[in-house]
Amino acid sequence: METDDAPQQPQLQIELSPDVAEGTYSNLVMIAHSPEEFILDFIRVMPGVPKARVQSRVVVTPSHAKRLLAALADNVGKYEAQYGPIQEVQQTHPGVAFTGPGGEA
Repeated sequence: METDDAPQQPQLQIELSPDVAEGTYSNLVMIAHSPEEFILDFIRVMPGVPKARVQSRVVVTPSHAKRLLAALADNVGKYEAQYGPIQEVQQTHPGVAFTGPGGEA
């Protein structure tokens, strides 16, 4: 009989509330960084509307940003393997001017 003497890591339980589960639509992301963090501002731009508002701001550590980059690249690869290449659409946005608190910490 084999015994597993390796310590068991506690299982992380992730809770997803109904309002967060609905998601927030974003078609523009602005990224800033400081030595300690990356700031991702998710924005919704509407056609013909000259003003857009940040819908959500996510702040992550540099190491988490790097893991996020790798995970996103992996998922895009899996998506394209299943559905075909994602076509990039050239969008013509007027100049973007960011008003509000800066992204630097």
